[in-house]
Amino acid sequence: MKTSWRSASLVASAAAVLALTTACGQNTAPPASSQNVGATAAPGDYGSIGSGAAGAAGGQQGAASQSSAVPSAGKLGVSTNAEIGKVVTDTLGLTLYRFDQDTAEPPKSNCDGDCAKTWPPVPADDATAGEGIDKALLGSVTRADGTEQLTIGGWPAYRYAKDVNAGDVKGQGVGGKWYALAPDGKKAQGGAEELPGLSTRNDPELGEIVVDGKGMTVYRFMKDEAWPKPVSACTGACLEKWPVVSPVDFADTKGIQKKGYMTFTRPDGAEQQTINCWPMYTFAGDEAPGDTNGQGVGGTWYAVRPDGKPVGAPDKE
Repeated sequence: MKTSWRSASLVASAAAVLALTTACGQNTAPPASSQNVGATAAPGDYGSIGSGAAGAAGGQQGAASQSSAVPSAGKLGVSTNAEIGKVVTDTLGLTLYRFDQDTAEPPKSNCDGDCAKTWPPVPADDATAGEGIDKALLGSVTRADGTEQLTIGGWPAYRYAKDVNAGDVKGQGVGGKWYALAPDGKKAQGGAEELPGLSTRNDPELGEIVVDGKGMTVYRFMKDEAWPKPVSACTGACLEKWPVVSPVDFADTKGIQKKGYMTFTRPDGAEQQTINCWPMYTFAGDEAPGDTNGQGVGGTWYAVRPDGKPVGAPDKE
């Protein structure tokens, strides 16, 4: 082992720039081809909640003050949490996590900069499979800074800065994007309800609104455009608080309007889902299914009806 857990500090770098492609206002949605950069939203439109990847400022400051050595994973093990089931732990018993905005095929980490201060990447160097871990699932991915990060089932592995004791799972479900790693590389969620990729629920205050596959509220930004083709005005730091909804096959939806259901390609190559051609987002300030903390933020962010209309705001159409 290298040093104590408290000695970790980490990687730097990049935010996404956005825009789009496809023509819209159709019943079907062909893939997009041309790009058109959207205007950057004003900082006041993002809300005051911390980055979905970063969480609270205190965790960032603590991570930033640590020394440069990053603790190795050592011999991985499995522990059982009463609520979420079996989770992967490092040699110190600290829980390892995965990030929904990463990819497993091929492995790619999208947590850098402040995100990596709160969610330190686990080095791949001396990680070995202990009891309950299939060594065939262990691998590595090269990060932007050239370091090798451990992967489990293809998913980059992280620790959480607020987990200080063996068995802590304080990172579970943070921002609706972070989950403890199960031994097979999947999310540890215990008996969590299986939802379609996009569906609806009846909120006691807002009525019928769209939620993603984790039950997190989906939002619209009133500065975006839908016609003649989708344009996202949420760029740079905005994306840290308002992560885009990744493509969801229409067959994996329930209760969502089909007209204008399409994706478009942003300049960084990421695909974003639309409903009725309007770009869709979640909010980093929503920490659990059912939260609607993004509703009305900055007078420009609103939950979404199944037809893509904003709840509680004049529609731009």
